[in-house]
Amino acid sequence: MKRNIFAAALLISGIGLKAADRPNIIFILSDDQTIGAVGCYGNKDVITPQIDKLAKDGIRFSNHYNTTSICMASRCSIMTGLYEYRHGCNFSHGDLERRFFEDSYPVLLRQAGYFTGFAGKIGYVIQNENFEAFGKEFNVWAGGPGQTKYETAQNEGIAKYAEKYPHSSRAYGAWGQDFLKAAKASGKPFCLSISFKAPHMPFTPDPIDLKHYDSKNSFTRPANYGVENGKHLSPQAHTTRAATNYREWVKDYDGTARLYYALITGVDAAVGMIREELERLGLAQNTVIIYTSDNGYNSGSHGFGDKVIPYEEGSKTPLIIYDPRLSKENDGKVSNAITANVDMAATIFALSGVPAPNGIDGKNLLPLLTNPDKQVRESLPLFNFWGIATGQSMAVVTSEWKYIYWYSAANGMKPKDELFHIGKDRIEMKNVASNPENAGILAQMKKNYDTELKAIQEKVVTGHGYEYFPKLFDRSLPWEHKATLTKNQDGDTPEVEVESGQKMSTKKKAKKE
Repeated sequence: MKRNIFAAALLISGIGLKAADRPNIIFILSDDQTIGAVGCYGNKDVITPQIDKLAKDGIRFSNHYNTTSICMASRCSIMTGLYEYRHGCNFSHGDLERRFFEDSYPVLLRQAGYFTGFAGKIGYVIQNENFEAFGKEFNVWAGGPGQTKYETAQNEGIAKYAEKYPHSSRAYGAWGQDFLKAAKASGKPFCLSISFKAPHMPFTPDPIDLKHYDSKNSFTRPANYGVENGKHLSPQAHTTRAATNYREWVKDYDGTARLYYALITGVDAAVGMIREELERLGLAQNTVIIYTSDNGYNSGSHGFGDKVIPYEEGSKTPLIIYDPRLSKENDGKVSNAITANVDMAATIFALSGVPAPNGIDGKNLLPLLTNPDKQVRESLPLFNFWGIATGQSMAVVTSEWKYIYWYSAANGMKPKDELFHIGKDRIEMKNVASNPENAGILAQMKKNYDTELKAIQEKVVTGHGYEYFPKLFDRSLPWEHKATLTKNQDGDTPEVEVESGQKMSTKKKAKKE
């Protein structure tokens, strides 16, 4: 009976498989990896043979966005399939409520009979609970608090691998290998989630990986690299930490790129370790692998450093899905569909045959695996509810266009519309919002924007400080109706790097991720 239910779920999802058993699922998450920092996405400087092979064996997605480009909120969106304003978890907004965690993919898959495991940076805590509460939610647990550490020995869950693998990236690969052995012994389908610290700052790669870059003295800069290529963008964007911090990308691009890429090469090695173990254990042919990151990274594009802002480099990440059960005819193909971090949970639910919670925001991406030319949505919202109030924004993106609304008029600024024809101007060098010939497009994008704003008004979670945003993001309200609302926010408090401790955030305290 269970097999028939699962087969029906697969047919409904559009994937049309005849697999007798539920697939195993491996979800791999890097940290702060922009979409261009992988070989298979056209980067000739970074060394990623294993991730490139994964893309060659599966489907690569070219328009994958993180609806909130900051780790804490994005990781909750990945696990729950909900936009940030619905799950309410981010720096300065508070921790994840237990009710939302109970509907996350690891919890529901375990309840449905999956053998589950998690290792690495989970990035948040459950409201009013200690970090250790996570341990009982997985069959095997090796998660760490805060940002975790690059030194393997300083991460309790993987410390036993420190002698052979002193850097955490390969240690997580070794932990993953041991998990696979335990999962096979359990006789159950498994769902493994590994969340790497790399390539998050501080850029401290494994010396093994750094050696690969010893002979390289210069690295290709983004086509829109440098502060001179950001002067046309909104003044609000230039108040964010992407413009004011992380200046190493502007001051020493080559040295910074070398360390950043070496960290990604370490993640790549761990991906290879996991795939090799799947083959050794005879699990490879029924194991789906998903690879992505929690947010993008500007890396000097437009002169910006890290993430947060809704431009392409800071909001987009790689996404690769490999399902060995499918016909080989689509191997190595590219999907240009607009996909999002909230789609990860929906897709994992569809793979497992476990019904997704009602009303989640994510879309099931399985139809794209057999028909990469399909679309799963017409437009997608992007948000920044966090940090300095002048840098908060909301955007909508389609396959051809992106519209951004910057609401703040503080310090003499004016609310700003930005419209980019990303189908032709992927590096966002021309804001065409004021061009008369684009009036129709601008009107349609504003209509898409207003639809998403209405959804916030109707669905916003209470008690987490999002109640102001339906007004702040309302294009029709004058600034004088918004100015006092920004004083009730906490985004202008000092930003401090969170490296350890049980709590990733507490309400009324803004943290720097």
